[in-house]
Amino acid sequence: MAKRAGAGSLNCRLTFQRREQISDEWGGTRGEWIDQFTVPGRLEPRYGGNAESLMAARMQSMQPYNLTIRGSTAARQITASWRAYDARAGKSGDKPNRVFGIKTVVNPDERGQYVEMLAIEGEEN
Repeated sequence: MAKRAGAGSLNCRLTFQRREQISDEWGGTRGEWIDQFTVPGRLEPRYGGNAESLMAARMQSMQPYNLTIRGSTAARQITASWRAYDARAGKSGDKPNRVFGIKTVVNPDERGQYVEMLAIEGEEN
């Protein structure tokens, strides 16, 4: 459940991205991540919930997080196909340094005051 401790608990800057199909110079399309909006939020690691994945024939540990932002018209557009990145960590070229693949989106208080997401750091959708 979202903690209602006030604006001070939203101590991160999160930029949300959606994959859009972009036409390339050869007439095809490719998926590219496009920034949608940046808002204050909270990144809270889920302890004891470390996920492991088998990638390229080796085990890789991935950390799940709860991402919390204030409810808004823009926040209600977020789906599990989106991703977020820590805007304070910035980008290296076009790639964000700290990416979170969104798995679920919920309205914990059912009043629209906050939107909470389960996300995996380092995993893209």
